[in-house]
Amino acid sequence: MKTAVGAAKSNSMSLVLADFKEITKARLAISVVFSSIAGYFLGAYQLDLYSIFLLAFGGYCMVGASNAYNQVIEKDLDALMNRTKNRPIPSGRMSVNRALVIAIVMTVLGVVSLYVLNPKTAMFGAISIFLYTSVYTPLKTKTPLSVFVGAFPGAIPFMLGWVAATNDFGIEPGTLFMIQFFWQFPHFWALGWMLDEDYKKGGFKMLPTGKKDKGTALQIIMYTIWMMIISVIPVFGITGRLQLSIVAAIIIFLMGGVMLFFAFRLFERRDNASARQLMLASVSYITLMQIVYVIDKFI
Repeated sequence: MKTAVGAAKSNSMSLVLADFKEITKARLAISVVFSSIAGYFLGAYQLDLYSIFLLAFGGYCMVGASNAYNQVIEKDLDALMNRTKNRPIPSGRMSVNRALVIAIVMTVLGVVSLYVLNPKTAMFGAISIFLYTSVYTPLKTKTPLSVFVGAFPGAIPFMLGWVAATNDFGIEPGTLFMIQFFWQFPHFWALGWMLDEDYKKGGFKMLPTGKKDKGTALQIIMYTIWMMIISVIPVFGITGRLQLSIVAAIIIFLMGGVMLFFAFRLFERRDNASARQLMLASVSYITLMQIVYVIDKFI
């Protein structure tokens, strides 16, 4: 009997943990924390484990809070779409009040953690939550320009790490911001292309032309080219302490070229398989690019 009770408790805890991971979008939050830590490594004169912990914890809380607020706001729309109908709120596993408590507690913990690092880091973290929940989320059903607005909070993490390490905002974190800003357009439009039919069920307008056409694919190509150019600008020595060797710049440019190849393939074929390849290439690019930047600094 005790074993059965213990097993039931264990199963219940694992379900609660699974719902927490889903309401905070754990995989996305971890990738954001990775970006911010990469930015910290680039900006830091010397590495401090306590600061890295605060940045990781605070960063996760801020992203998790944004995602929880988002799922509260979009609960009725999530119920209409196949990919989101089993989320904790629309499925009935979590109440709106509980989700709000999680979001509020994580907001407070996130802001406090980042403030302990320095006030500028907390300010940018708070701005990202506000833009994501109060501007980007409501605009998703109104206009494709929501992706442009959403690119601002989405581009903050890489930059945030540098600000956390230096308590300063200048050309260096500005460049990191621009790299991730331009990257988001091919990434999200590829995702929007794949999920277009599902998004339309929820009334979301994610593609720039509203259709899976050559116009959307052409914009993906243009933003990918801009991303490739901005990603290697530090090699020219005009971005302060943010520098890049010729070898690293070539590697990053070639990685961007892979994304561009898949963008052209999408333009040519205009199918979901090509969009998926581009989306996967974009995820690989942003991670590997940040790793190359960090390795290049320390060798």
